[in-house]
Amino acid sequence: MTRLYADPARFSEDQLRGFAAAHPEHATLVPGGVIRTGPLRPGQVAVVVGGGSGHYPAFSGLVGGGLAAGAVVGNIFTSPSSRQAESVARAADAGGGVLYCFGNYAGDRMNFGMAQARLRDAGIDTRTVLVTDDVASAPADQSGDRRGIAGDFTVFKVAGAAAEEGLTLDAVEAAAHHANAATYSFGIAFAGCTMPGADAPLFTVPEGKMAIGLGIHGEPGVEDADMADAPTVARILVDRLLAERPATAGSRVAAILNGLGATKYEELFLLWGHVGQALAEAGLTVVRPEVGELVTSLDMAACSLTLMWLDEDLERWWCAPADAPGFRRLPLPVAPAVPRALPDTVPETPDVRGDEPSRSTATTILDVLHALQHALHDAADELGRIDAVAGDGDHGRGMAKGVDAAVRAAEQADSRSAGARSLLSAAADAWADEAGGTSGVLWGVGLRALAQELGDTGAADAARAAAGARAAFEAVTTLGGAAPGDKTLVDALAPLVDTFTAGIGRGDDTVSAFARAAAEAGSAAEATAALTPRLGRARPLAQRSVGTPDPGALSLALCARTASDLLAD
Repeated sequence: MTRLYADPARFSEDQLRGFAAAHPEHATLVPGGVIRTGPLRPGQVAVVVGGGSGHYPAFSGLVGGGLAAGAVVGNIFTSPSSRQAESVARAADAGGGVLYCFGNYAGDRMNFGMAQARLRDAGIDTRTVLVTDDVASAPADQSGDRRGIAGDFTVFKVAGAAAEEGLTLDAVEAAAHHANAATYSFGIAFAGCTMPGADAPLFTVPEGKMAIGLGIHGEPGVEDADMADAPTVARILVDRLLAERPATAGSRVAAILNGLGATKYEELFLLWGHVGQALAEAGLTVVRPEVGELVTSLDMAACSLTLMWLDEDLERWWCAPADAPGFRRLPLPVAPAVPRALPDTVPETPDVRGDEPSRSTATTILDVLHALQHALHDAADELGRIDAVAGDGDHGRGMAKGVDAAVRAAEQADSRSAGARSLLSAAADAWADEAGGTSGVLWGVGLRALAQELGDTGAADAARAAAGARAAFEAVTTLGGAAPGDKTLVDALAPLVDTFTAGIGRGDDTVSAFARAAAEAGSAAEATAALTPRLGRARPLAQRSVGTPDPGALSLALCARTASDLLAD
């Protein structure tokens, strides 16, 4: 939802004024839009792009060297008027003529067409190239009826580079047509966008579905399909575009994986890993791919893939330098970079084969880890909900990821007949490496300290177990700096260790002592609801945390109870 505005009716004008103020070295405000701050060379073709607001970096963010000379900016998702288009073109003209370039929409065609007629009457040679890249909007035999979506960018980039080379208006127009004919796009939406001042999106996607064949003006897709994971989405995008591969196309393509506002960079990078793999499997070489936001739709949760099939000219123009507020491309290096020597990876601690008593303990440890895995996955959502009260809501997911890694590492160590120390050390290191964050490293250091006391030979008797518990507590508190009362996992760990070691000291059997310790840890974890956090991410929202137990203490108590139940069986 667009939450920041003064008057929703003037959103376009207000954002454009702020844009120009933020980028005075690139863009100068003129009636109807912006032009380059620095003048074009005398006689250079002025490439003027445009359309409605809501698509940044398109269109104003693409004004700069190697790209557009000017951008006409209308109201949100609305064609600019003919007067606006004429005004920007007159301000951008450097004597070489004007090339209008915009997506194939009726309002844009009419208003830019009227402006073109006026400019020609005034003696300014003006041409128009429509972008028609969206394969979902019309069949292949009606490609001229297709609308322009993220493929706008490839056509703008080629036209701007051709103009920067000093080509004539005829040649720049031909280059833009050539780029458009080689460009194909296809998109998928997960949620609609909301106009400034509106309280509902322009369209909704049914729960568990995705909209296939999105538009960039808040239009829904042409059909709904079941929501899919990233590899499947990548395959849908790639297969749909490969089906349109021109008969004369080579094996080199420019590619854009475009986010439309709410599908952000890390999701796009993840998706690109699968898209790039699918393109490589199809025998294609991707030249300087772009992954990010280039043609957006306010806050639409969506992505699109664009391919431009390259020849020598298109590749040169695609790779040419550009410098605009919304896109910057540096020249390719003269010589390819020489891969640097990579450092050795962190060496793994070798397993030690355990004797029979230690192998028995290792098997028990593996059983406990499997039980913890089930328990933590079952509790992950609830732990995340509790963590979100005053934190970032990732505790349940982090614990599940950590224990998964620990189980995998322990299984591998077990297959090599590792002793108790080696198996638990491998699990501890994997937990810390995969889970990350505070909890991950604390669990890793605590389990590793416990492992050192268990050893790879001999039985893990009560004395060893008690010493390991105390070593784990010391390692966690030394590294984390927390003490009881700080509202952290230490509030559950301290009574767990104190009760267990006291029971062992009295001569209690290990299982009974640990059962009482686990019960004490559970009570202490629940009691953290009354505490105010003094460490960690919850501290800045300390008062919000009061009344809710600490998620780290709860998860530790859950693990203690789960291990106790298993040992009792």
